[in-house]
Amino acid sequence: AGAAAEARFISSAKGKGLFATKNIRKGETVFVERPVVSSQFLWNALYNYRACDHCLRALETAEENAQRLLGKSSLVLPHPEQCSIRKDLHQQCPRCQVTYCSAECRQAALEQYHQVLCLGPSRDDPTHPLNKLQEAWRNMHYPPETSSIMLMARMVATIKQAKDKEWWIKAFSQFCSKTANEEEEIVHKLLGDKFKGQLEVLRLLFTEALYDEYLSRWFTPEGFRSLFALVGTNGQGIGTSSLSQWVHACDALDLPMLQREELDAFIDQLYKDIEKESGEFLNCEGSGLYMLQSCCNHSCIPNAETSFPENNFLLHLTALEDIEAGEEICISYLDCCQRERSRHSRNKILRENYLFTCSCPKCLAQADDPDVTSDEEEEGEGETDDAELEDEMTDV
Repeated sequence: AGAAAEARFISSAKGKGLFATKNIRKGETVFVERPVVSSQFLWNALYNYRACDHCLRALETAEENAQRLLGKSSLVLPHPEQCSIRKDLHQQCPRCQVTYCSAECRQAALEQYHQVLCLGPSRDDPTHPLNKLQEAWRNMHYPPETSSIMLMARMVATIKQAKDKEWWIKAFSQFCSKTANEEEEIVHKLLGDKFKGQLEVLRLLFTEALYDEYLSRWFTPEGFRSLFALVGTNGQGIGTSSLSQWVHACDALDLPMLQREELDAFIDQLYKDIEKESGEFLNCEGSGLYMLQSCCNHSCIPNAETSFPENNFLLHLTALEDIEAGEEICISYLDCCQRERSRHSRNKILRENYLFTCSCPKCLAQADDPDVTSDEEEEGEGETDDAELEDEMTDV
């Protein structure tokens, strides 16, 4: 079957966009995409959010997941048969013991980047260059996490291992690049005010851990900043959860009314209790670079949205409206609450986080609205932080 969407160049100002190649119905999956490279966030992994080291599939059973998030080991979930986790398939790297959800993922990681990044017996050695790099990153980038230095490490490792290095370099160069000033803004955004010194610390550690003559440009101050900005601009947040998989499966069960009400009440209460205990950090989280998805431009009235219904890194783009052949497919970089705010507030968030001003139909229609935020918005003004954005970063 031909793809339902393709990337096209729009203009030098807008760059690329994604366009429908045929009519797409509301609710249809436009495409399912595997990332070129992806990685779990480092704090997320440190806090025992156990995920496949390659595809980010959650490794805990739904019950274990709920017990950990609740801090309550006695919790029992009804309908355990609705949990999709297959522990009998899990495998570890025999050298460094990182865990994979399957033999396929272990093999795929080994073939793409893991030979270079496998720490072997040095896994717990704090003086190993890769461990020093990760420790430095964690100390600069606290939760809520929006990016990972390991995404960059996997890019380098992929090219180091590749037979056809040029193919991979070309693949990575297709992601949007920014001007030097914009790159600086993105790095500032990711690292905060001490970003210049921190970027240099990271570059030296990155060089010590991964230097490669073939990629020498990536290790220069300019090249490293560009690589950093590329990941910061194009990284798409990935979230997986065996508990939410279990909930979806339970929602689909055909139950007598009384049982249905009991189960719904149980699940509602469970989520309330988990929120008290763990706040908003429910998922295994990471980020990845997706070729097609990164071409999707933003709209405040999007006609598509991304999700991860397979509990791994496979991104599903789903139509929110009927989309006609030739029409541009847009997603929103803002969450629902942010989309309801005034044009002025929306653009403030977009400019700060994605370095552009939106000209979608909704923003154009509101172009004459006063450039002030309403009072209740003023109060919420400081609250739009990176957590809400969840690194829905895409090429713009």
